[in-house]
Amino acid sequence: MGNEAPRASSFQMLLLLLLLLLRAEPLRSAELTFELPDNAKQCFHEEVEQGVKFSLDYQVITGGHYDVDCYVEDPMGNIIYRETKKQYDSFTHKTEAKGVYQFCFSNEFSTFSHKTVYFDFQVGDEPPILPDMGNRVTALTQMESACVTIHEALKTVIDSQTHYRLREAQDRARAEDLNSRVSYWSVGETVALFAVSISQVLLLKSFFTEKRPINRAVHS
Repeated sequence: MGNEAPRASSFQMLLLLLLLLLRAEPLRSAELTFELPDNAKQCFHEEVEQGVKFSLDYQVITGGHYDVDCYVEDPMGNIIYRETKKQYDSFTHKTEAKGVYQFCFSNEFSTFSHKTVYFDFQVGDEPPILPDMGNRVTALTQMESACVTIHEALKTVIDSQTHYRLREAQDRARAEDLNSRVSYWSVGETVALFAVSISQVLLLKSFFTEKRPINRAVHS
């Protein structure tokens, strides 16, 4: 009987957390990893309402010096954000007009380096996990506080997983590039070693080759 009460409390907490997560409306977001060839530009479009906050996070995973140009354009054609040759950055903006916002990534400054770019575009604020959480006068119950703590911990875990996944992809690309360079260098050293060995053998052979004089008969 003593163990049934904690089990029931844990079950109720998990059930409440599940219901709150199902009730919460997800953010409008787009997360994408794409290839950006040299001398190329890639643009994306999103329609956003007036007075809504959106955020853009991006990072170059592979290619060249791991840099890219990025700019964001509002529906009137005004540039509200522009950065050149950035490895990673974050931009947050609250819209002043409704319309289609455009954000572009450019690799036009590169002549031979292909890039792999990751970005995360989110629109709107995250809704509160509990109803009327911002206008509540009373304190949260122990179960509600535990749900909020778990929710924040899950968000931290998701952000950490995304960060480590990008770092792993970047480090793997660097390791593969280093491995290919070492392989080419080893092949070059092997070819040079064979060429030097053959030239030394031919040179030593020429030292021990007997040169017979050619006698020419002179007829008077």
